[in-house]
Amino acid sequence: MINQNWDVQRIAGALGAEIRGIDLAKASEEEITAVKALLSEHMVLFFPDQHPTVDDHVALGKRFGKLEGHPHLKNPFTQHPELFELAASSGGIADEWHTDLTFQEQPSLMSILHMVKCPASGGDTMWTNLCAAFEALSPPLQEMCSGLTALHDATPHNRPDQMTIHPVVRLHPDTGRKALYVNEHFTRRIVEMSAPESEALLGFLTNWVQNPQFTVRYRWQAGTIGMWDNRCTQHYVLNDFNEERIIQRVTVMGDHPEGDPARWPAWTNSKGLSAASRHDRQLALYMKSQSIAAD
Repeated sequence: MINQNWDVQRIAGALGAEIRGIDLAKASEEEITAVKALLSEHMVLFFPDQHPTVDDHVALGKRFGKLEGHPHLKNPFTQHPELFELAASSGGIADEWHTDLTFQEQPSLMSILHMVKCPASGGDTMWTNLCAAFEALSPPLQEMCSGLTALHDATPHNRPDQMTIHPVVRLHPDTGRKALYVNEHFTRRIVEMSAPESEALLGFLTNWVQNPQFTVRYRWQAGTIGMWDNRCTQHYVLNDFNEERIIQRVTVMGDHPEGDPARWPAWTNSKGLSAASRHDRQLALYMKSQSIAAD
C-alpha cells in the first residue's frame, strides 16, 4: 500500500512517475514493496532530494535483488564492485536507444541511478515503453514478431564475440504484458530472416519504439535517484551539454527473457558463400559456437 504521505505524480502518458515523501536510505520493507509496485505500474521512477552515500546506494540496490558489476566499464569504487560511475562533460554517454546489456543471456532486470552532478541544462534522459510500442502494432505484425528471435552482441563495447539470442517479443514475468525486445544499440539481426529482410524489419522496429507517444523525458537535478525496469523499457541520454555530468549506478541481475518460440528455422544462405555473405557472418559465428558448445 502506498504511504499517504507520498506525493506520486505521473509525468508522461506512456510511463514515468516522480515520487516525493520517502527517504529511500531509510525505507521500510513495506515501503520497498510499495516502490516495487509503483515500478511495475510506471516502469521508471524518479525520487528527488535523496543524496545517498555510495554505501546507501549499494544497500538500496540489494533490496531489489542481487547486484552485478558492468562487464566492460571500469569501476572507480574498489570497495563496491557492484557500483560504477560515469563522468562526462561532452560525449562518452549512452546517446543511442538501448536496453541494458541485452548481449547477455540474462540481461539486467533493473538499474538504480544516482545523479551526483548534472549540467544546468541538457543531459536529460528519455525512456520508452516497449509494451505500449508492441500493443500499438497492427495484429499481423504483432503475430509475425511474436514468432521471431534476434541476435544481440556487444559490438558497441568492442566485444562482438559476446552475443546471444532473445525473442523479438518478450513476455514480462510480472505483468504478463508483451514488449518489443530489440534495440538499435545491441541488436544485430533477426535470426529467421535474410540480411536484407532483417535490416528492413529491424530498422522499422527500432525506429518505432522511439515514437514520442511511447516516451518520457526527464530533466535531472543533483541528488535524484532514478530506477527503471530494464525488461520493458529502453533509454537514451541526450548529448547536448558541455558541463560536468556524473552518475553512479547499480544494476540488479536479470532473468532469461521468455517469449513465444521461433516459428521458423534460423536463416542460412542456401546458395553458398558470396560477397554478400559478410552480412550473415555474425549469425553464422554464433550458430557455430552454439554447435561446438553442444558437442
